Amino acid sequence: MKLLKKEKEKIVFSAEMNNGLTNAIRRYVGQIPVMAIDEVEISKNDSPLYDETIAHRAGLVPLERGKVSVKGKEIELSLSADSEGNVYSGKLKGSIKVAYDKIPLTALGKDQELELKATARIGRGNEHAKFSPGLLIFRESIEVKIDKDCPQEIRELLPKKLYDKSGKISIESSAEADQCEEAAEYCQKQGKEYVKIEQNGEMIITLESYGQIPVEDIFKEAIEALKSDLEEVKKKV
Repeated sequence: MKLLKKEKEKIVFSAEMNNGLTNAIRRYVGQIPVMAIDEVEISKNDSPLYDETIAHRAGLVPLERGKVSVKGKEIELSLSADSEGNVYSGKLKGSIKVAYDKIPLTALGKDQELELKATARIGRGNEHAKFSPGLLIFRESIEVKIDKDCPQEIRELLPKKLYDKSGKISIESSAEADQCEEAAEYCQKQGKEYVKIEQNGEMIITLESYGQIPVEDIFKEAIEALKSDLEEVKKKV
């Protein structure tokens, strides 16, 4: 594996994997247990939003999983607000923290109040999107072969850094790969082979966390969940 880009909640890396295995890991991101608000009881709501809308918004607030991993365990949170202005997710208080405290839930006017109690439970993304820990997308890495006699009109279709290049070049950026593929398709329509695209057996994987668990752990836990199911199949076979 090769790390290509790293941010707080996002990583991009390349790996020698086939399409089928990569897609299986992507699907098993939805099998990672995380916690989300599952029930909301609103005792006071003077805001302009319906109770159902506020409950829906609260359910989509990412909660830091921390060490909470016991299936069936419930955690209570509460929210009490009586100040004029926006009510943010940071107002939700309990033994589990919200991942982002500036997600707007509603707004209150003068002398308005909002009070609610919420119950958070462990779940998985294949049950409901609010339990999804993140997003995994992938594409095949490519090598672009540019003929030394490639005319300027075709070079202008390529990424700027390839304007004056020739020979075989590895492309890892999705945007640049799209440009190269468009140039190759244009050549084919013209009956020319100035630009050729070849697969190099690697996948470019982009992984983004919604905040419940570190982005690095998502890939590892998806693999562990996949391995666990494969072991179960192996036993039954």
